[in-house]
Amino acid sequence: MDVLLGLQWGDEGKGKVVDVLAPKYNTVARFQGGPNAGHTLEFDGIKHVLHQIPSGIFRSSIKNVIGNGVVLDPVIFRNEIKKLDPFNINFKDNLWISNKAQLILPTHRLLDAAYEKSKGNEKIGSTLKGIGPTYQDKVARLGLRVGDIFYPNFPEKYKKLVDIHKMTLDFYQYNYDELEEAEKTFFEALEYLKTFNVSSTEYLINNELKEGKSVLAEGAQGSLLDVDFGSYPFVTSSNTMTAGVCTGLGVAPNSISKVYGIFKAYCTRVGGGPFPTELFDEDGTELQKVGNEFGATTGRPRRCGWLDIPALKYVVMINGVTELFMMKADVLSGFKKIKVCTQYELEDGTTTDEFPYDIVDSEVKPIYEELEGWNCSLDDINSFDAMPQPLKDYIFYIEEKLGVPINLVSVGPDRTQTILK
Repeated sequence: MDVLLGLQWGDEGKGKVVDVLAPKYNTVARFQGGPNAGHTLEFDGIKHVLHQIPSGIFRSSIKNVIGNGVVLDPVIFRNEIKKLDPFNINFKDNLWISNKAQLILPTHRLLDAAYEKSKGNEKIGSTLKGIGPTYQDKVARLGLRVGDIFYPNFPEKYKKLVDIHKMTLDFYQYNYDELEEAEKTFFEALEYLKTFNVSSTEYLINNELKEGKSVLAEGAQGSLLDVDFGSYPFVTSSNTMTAGVCTGLGVAPNSISKVYGIFKAYCTRVGGGPFPTELFDEDGTELQKVGNEFGATTGRPRRCGWLDIPALKYVVMINGVTELFMMKADVLSGFKKIKVCTQYELEDGTTTDEFPYDIVDSEVKPIYEELEGWNCSLDDINSFDAMPQPLKDYIFYIEEKLGVPINLVSVGPDRTQTILK
């Protein structure tokens, strides 16, 4: 089993890479997150954004698994499937859903909004999809799972949990008049969900591995949003690291082989939270405009900045990354000079190349090195040898700093604009 992860604050381009790598695998499996993910795939002139469905779904020969570590919104799931109707995908043959995946209820979305509103100026930047409250209920052993919908006592279990949610919403004085209509849609979506392959997918995946078949675990969000190792508390609610694969799919650690780490040639972040290399000048505006940096799930503009080596080194270490994939090299094509953060200056005047415990309340100043930009279009580049020398130098520079090879470089959004080294 191989693992594909984002190494920054999400939006690294995981969907495109899964689509490119998918032909090598028999199975693609999502192991955490939920509809807060937005994996963009672009081919044949069409852009697709997947939120809960694994990115191997467009390949008819591949099994796609929504693992137990995922939190599933049945309404968004149904809408997502409907959008794929024109492409004649046989979901009965190539999509499986874990019966242990947690269900996102309509009240989870309301709770998400209530919690975020109560934070005032200290908002996390939640996608308001109900992700956090669903994981809260999972850890509190209150949650409902996909497998529960097949049992006759599901309505009672549902009402019991919703009554608890209503007490919390009352405490926050948050209106839930819309709930009745949302519940109607929710239960219709549950009936639709029942028509799919719902099973103990840990058996499916382990049987695939036992038979020598190849499995790719597809991560959502990014490593710097991990609930344990990210920029806490401005993080997501799941483990986005390699270790999350084991608990999110039900596989043993010794089954993991390659770990592909994806990063942009620069940095972006959506929503609140610390961002040491964030740019507030013309360079930041240029990155946002050329990179079309707007969230695939929320449409929110992404904050942009230069590449952060200390943060990358940190997540490469924790994830055990074996290969690096660099995305959006083309976005830097207009820059004569490119900066890279190699160290941080801390409040006490000392410097470090380690990712600090606290970058939320403590000021962290990036220390930059400057490199030559390639300052030319990459539209006609189709091999590593054809790359301009400054781009090759940029790649070699990052490889030397991180100690891991960059084996794939993306020079455009289409699946054909992908160079394997």
